[in-house]
Order: sequence, then C-alpha cells, then structure tokens
Amino acid sequence: MRPAIPLSAVRIFEAAARRRSFKAAAEELNLSASAVSHGVRKLEESLGVALFARAGHGVALTASGEALLDHVGRALEALNRGLDLVASRGPQLLRLHCAPSFAAQWLTPRLARFLREHPGIEVRLAAGMDYARFTNDEFDADIVYGPPRAEGLVRMGLGEETVTPLCDPERADAIRTPADLAGHTLIQSDNKQVRWPHWFETNGLPAPAAAGIRFDRSFLALAAAADGLGVALESTRLAEREIAAGRLVAPLAGRARDVRYTGHHLVFPPAMRRRAPLRVFGRWLAAELDVPLSAELA
Repeated sequence: MRPAIPLSAVRIFEAAARRRSFKAAAEELNLSASAVSHGVRKLEESLGVALFARAGHGVALTASGEALLDHVGRALEALNRGLDLVASRGPQLLRLHCAPSFAAQWLTPRLARFLREHPGIEVRLAAGMDYARFTNDEFDADIVYGPPRAEGLVRMGLGEETVTPLCDPERADAIRTPADLAGHTLIQSDNKQVRWPHWFETNGLPAPAAAGIRFDRSFLALAAAADGLGVALESTRLAEREIAAGRLVAPLAGRARDVRYTGHHLVFPPAMRRRAPLRVFGRWLAAELDVPLSAELA
C-alpha cells in the first residue's frame, strides 16, 4: 500500500516541475534549494519512480513526472478554486505596494470605482521608491517604476506612456517650437528614466544647462508646473487629471517628437497568483490600461 504523501511534497513537486528548476521552485515557495531537493527525493522514494532527470543547469521531467504533473496541476487548480470560494464569503484583502507618483496621480483617483465594482475586496496601499522585497509576506504585488530588478517575479507591463513638455496655459502661449524652451525654467525630475537631455537629443537640439527647480517625485513636478513655476517633462498618463482640468497643457503636441516608453510594471511572486484579490485587480488593471493580461493572472 502506498504511504500517505503530504500536500507540502505535492506542492514542491508541482513548483519544481512547472519551473523546471529546483532553485526557482525554492524561491517561489520561500524554501532552500536543498529542502526542495529533499522533498522531491522523498516523493520519488514514496512513489518508487524517478520524476526528474538532470538537464544542464536545470532539471527535466521523466515520463512519470510529466504524467504526475498533469494530474497534480489540475488538482491544485481545483483546490485553489475551492479555497477562493470559501475565502470570498468574507472581505478579501489586496496588499499592494506602488510607486508614489503612479499611486497619487493614476491609481488613487480610480480606487473608489474599483472598490464599488468589487465590493468583496479591501485594499491596503503603501507607496514608496524602494521596491517591495516579498520576503515577509507583507505585499501581494508591487507596481514599480523602471525595469523590475528582482529575479523570479512575474511581470506585467502597464503599457507605453508619452513623455512630453507640460506647463500652465499662460506659459504655453509663448512656446511654439522646441527651441522656445530655452527661455523658460525647465523643471528637473530626479529618479526619472526620461530627462530633459534625452528629450532635446530626440528633437535634435543641445540640452540647455541644468538650472531651476528639481524634484524627486513626478507628482511634485506636475504640481509645480501647474502652479506656473516652469515646464515639466512628464508622462501624460500621470498628468491626465491636470490636463483634463486645463491646469496643464502640452504646448509642443504635434510640433515636436515625444518620447514613448513602458515606465511601470505590475510584479509579484508566482505563488501570489493563487490569491483571488490579486487576480481580480490584475484583470481590472489590464482592462483600464488596455494592456495584455499576464497569463499568470488569467
């Protein structure tokens, strides 16, 4: 008679088989690589078959391993659906970390509608420049600015943003060509991927000497520009409320070359894909921004 096999061993096998790597499975499950290797070996001993074969720096499934993964994958999906069904009977918490300007300028204005559309979900939002480390189970996901740095995370790009000069309407009347910017205060944004030298180079002009006001957050630069302190080089996505209200305009729209780039990503550990609030939020985010949904959240 086959001995009872703990669910923990099944989860270790599923992660290692899906990732084709003991190391990647260990990172996903927050275990050591030796613990994953030990768990797989004990499972193979219990079943009396080899499930993995070494393949270069990773591992490959044997025929028995492939057969088992097919059944285990479907079984865990059914188990997760059952857990989500039970959990959905009470409030579900989404623990989200976010880049400060994206949180202030884009996400927070939409949260009320998100919560109305999904009344069973509660949101805990923290904003900061440092990326979430996902080492203490504090957050489910992070909306990061710039290229994601941590290895082993699922990444969903949040679409291209347009970066263009923005200023108050009165100042905009005096800006007709890129060269006209030389006579105005250019607000400098630290910690940005796209800065004034890049924009001037794109438009075939030398960048003027850096001077004026400097900020380390986009929402501060946008507020300063709206208050008439100068011209900010910022994303129209982050400035959409100020543009819609007429507090900011893009004086060189159609007259200069804008810079387009993917500035933000939703990132999360693969294990978090099982959490229903994150899947709901990911689908909503993809629909709001009209970007492809990560397969891990489908």
